[in-house]
Amino acid sequence: MTYTDDAKELQDDLVRLRRDLHRIPEIGLELPRTQERVLAALEGLPLEISLGKELKSVTAVLRGTGAAGGTGDSQSAQAQAVLLRGDMDALPVVERTGRDYAADGPNMHACGHDLHTAILVGAARLLSARRDRLAGDVVFMFQPGEEGDDGAGRMIREGVLDAAGPRVVGAYGLHVLSDKIPRGSVGSRAGTLMAGADELLVTVRGAGAHGSRPHTGRDPIPVACEMVVALQSLVTRKFDIFDPVVITVGAFHAGTASNIIPDDAAFHLTMRSFSHASRARLLETVPDLLNGMAAAYGCGVDITYKEQYPPTVNHDAEVDFLQEVTSEILGEERFLRLADPNPGAEDFSRVLEEVPGTYCFLGACPVDDFENAPSNHSPLADFDDSVLGDGAALLASLADRRLARG
Repeated sequence: MTYTDDAKELQDDLVRLRRDLHRIPEIGLELPRTQERVLAALEGLPLEISLGKELKSVTAVLRGTGAAGGTGDSQSAQAQAVLLRGDMDALPVVERTGRDYAADGPNMHACGHDLHTAILVGAARLLSARRDRLAGDVVFMFQPGEEGDDGAGRMIREGVLDAAGPRVVGAYGLHVLSDKIPRGSVGSRAGTLMAGADELLVTVRGAGAHGSRPHTGRDPIPVACEMVVALQSLVTRKFDIFDPVVITVGAFHAGTASNIIPDDAAFHLTMRSFSHASRARLLETVPDLLNGMAAAYGCGVDITYKEQYPPTVNHDAEVDFLQEVTSEILGEERFLRLADPNPGAEDFSRVLEEVPGTYCFLGACPVDDFENAPSNHSPLADFDDSVLGDGAALLASLADRRLARG
C-alpha cells in the first residue's frame, strides 16, 4: 500500500473534518474552536503535542523509529527532522457560496485554510501509521494568523523549527487555489513563488481653511493626490522592469464637506516586491519621495510602516524534489512548472528564510473553467474536497523521502 492508497481510505474522514472546520471559521491568532478540533483529530496518534503561548497554535512531533531514525525516545537527538505546515485561520468575509456547510456569520474560510488543516491532519495520520519506517522525525505545524498576523514568525520565535530537538532540515507546505490551475494539479517554481508585502499608512498634515479661501490654509488633499500619482511614476522610474514592484493605494480619506479644507488627508497603500533587494529599496525610496513632496508644498507627513511578509523564495533543489515526488505518486502530468510568481504574500516565507524547503499550489477548483472561477478571498470562493487525500499523500511522501535522503 502506498501513501496515495492509504489516503483514499482517509478521504471521507478528511472531508468531514474540513467541512466541520468550514462551519466555524475563526480569524487572527485566537482560534480556540479550531485548535480544539485539531487536537481531537490527532487524538490517539503517537505524537508529542505542545500548544502556543501567544497564539492558538498546535505543534505535534512524530518520532520516527526506522533504521536511520530515532528510537522513539523523546530524548533521542540523532535523528533528522522535517517540518510540514498547515495554516488554520479564516477571513472577515461573509460567505456566498450557497454550500450546505457554508459559514453563517461575518467570517469565512475564503482562502482554503480549512483544507490545509485537514490535509495536515491526514499527513499526520499517514505518517503515524508508518512510524516504524521513518528515518527521522516530523514536525507538524498547525498555524493561526497567516492572514496578516505573522503567525509563522510567532511560531518560529516559540521554537517550532526546533520542536523535535535538532533544527529541521527541510520544510514543506501547500496552498489550495480556487482558480488559476486545474483541479488536482501541483504548481510551483524555483526561486520566488510569491511576493513580499508591506503596508504604509500616510497622513499629510496641512492647515484647514474655508473652501473659498484656499490661500489662507495649506490644503493637504491635492498634495496627497499628487503623492498617489507620483508613486506610480516611482515604480516605472526607480525599479527594474525585470524585478517588478506593485504599489496600490487602496484607501483614501479626507475632508467632511465640499467647502471645508481639512487639516489632514490620509491614504493607505500596499507594496508588493519579488526580491529582497526590491523590498529594501521600496522601504527607502517611498518615504523619501513622500517626505520630499510634503516639504515642497509646506506640509508635514506622517508615515507609519507595517511590515508584513518577505517574498516566498523556494530552494531550487527542493522544487526538483517536489516535482520528482509529485510525478511518482500522482503522475507526471499533475506537476506544473509555473512561469511567473504569484503576487499574493505568504508567511511560510519566514520558514523558508530559515531552512531549505519549498511551497506549492494545489488546484482545488470545483469546476472545469478554472480560469474564470472565483478566486481565493472572494465570498464565492469554493474548493473541491476531492483533493484532500492527494494533498495529504503528497506532504507525507515529501517528509518520508526527505528523511530517507538523510
